[in-house]
This record gives sequence, C-alpha cells and structure tokens, in this order.
Amino acid sequence: MNLIIDIGNTFIKFAVFQQDEVVFQSSVEENEVKNEFELFLKKYPKINKCVISSVGKLDEQALNFVKQRLKVIVLDSETKLPFNNLYATPKTLGVDRLALVSAAVKQFPNKNCLIIDMGSCITYDFISDKNNFLGGAISPGLRMRYKSLNNFTAKLPLIETKLPEDIIGNSTENAIHTGIVFGILNEIDGVIDSYKEKYSDLTVILTGGDANFLSKQFKNSIFANSNFLLIGLNHILQFNSTE
Repeated sequence: MNLIIDIGNTFIKFAVFQQDEVVFQSSVEENEVKNEFELFLKKYPKINKCVISSVGKLDEQALNFVKQRLKVIVLDSETKLPFNNLYATPKTLGVDRLALVSAAVKQFPNKNCLIIDMGSCITYDFISDKNNFLGGAISPGLRMRYKSLNNFTAKLPLIETKLPEDIIGNSTENAIHTGIVFGILNEIDGVIDSYKEKYSDLTVILTGGDANFLSKQFKNSIFANSNFLLIGLNHILQFNSTE
C-alpha cells in the first residue's frame, strides 16, 4: 500500500492507495501531521512506501518522522518521471504540475492532454501523444482575482465567490461576480479552443479546488477529477518503485 502526502499552502492532504485505488484520504493542518501519520500506519499496517509533494512549507522534523518509518520519495526536479520533460526550466516547474501530468499519462496514455488545475492559480499543462511534456500557462485563480480587485482599488469590496445569474451585473457586487467568473470561463474555453486548433484530438482534464464550482459551466467537453493530483503522485511512486 502507498501513502501519498500532498503539502499545500494551507492544508496537508493524506491519501492511501491500494494499487491504483484510493481507499482513504483526509486533510489536516500542519500541526496535526504526526498524529495523522501515526493513525494511518495503525489503520493500514501494510503501507510501506510514501511520496511527498510540497508546494507549501515542508517541515523537516515532520519529514524525518515519516522517513524513519517508510521508504520516502520527496518529489522534486530530479525525481524520475513517467514522461519526457521538455520544459525549458525544469527546476522552476512546480511539483504539483509534475504530478498532474503524471496522472494524465496514467489515465490517458498516448493522448494529447491539456490538464487545467483550478487552485490558487489556474495552471494549464500540455502533454503530447508522444509522451512529451511541452509546458503550458499560469494565470490568477478565482479567489486571487476577487482579492486583487479589493487590494488594488480603493472602494471595491472583498466578497464571497458566487456564480453570476446574468452576464450583465446590475450592482457592484454582481458586476464583480460577472467579471471574474465569466472572465475565467471565457479564458479557459478560449485556451481549450486554441489547443484544439492545433490538436484536434485533445483530451481536457479539469481538477483543483475550484473545479467543481465551475465544471458544468464550460462549453467545451472536459473530464472533471478532484483526485487527479493524488493519482499522479501515486503513479510517480509506482514508477520509481519499479525502476
């Protein structure tokens, strides 16, 4: 059994895989890592391997605590990957993006895939049917856009995320919702259309914290999968275990 630890900016996600199947997952804050880890080992004593992905703060004490008990891979630019990484600056490429591309390789082998991750930022990652990762794009995420309007203006309020009812915002709050949400929808649909002009057989995967919020709003056909990053991390762990 495999243990997956995904360290984000706010929460740390744990997942247990039995081969390719998620059998359990949870999300905790940083100070709960040790307790959660011990609970997993007690509940699933057959866990023998672990992969750790971190885009947030990686606590060395917690890392050593895990390393003392399991064979651990800490994902970085030197980790062996199940695809050809043609990114011009591989050391600057986020490990979360590496995991997402690995998931596409696992679930859609030999396909042209565009993975769209709607997290703090919106990332676009493309891997070709020749198993070559070519790169993608990064743009501000949903909440980042709400916060930017508030931070960089004198009077626009910071409001909660909401699907607009109409393309025309009839109040300042509705205009913010309309501008942000329809802006993102049109951006993503536009990016997909641009890729389809070059790759007609494109497979599009949508994932990330805001994916469920917007998944039904796009005109383009997509696969929505909230566990895509975890699937990719597990695939990387399995790939390195057979090397």
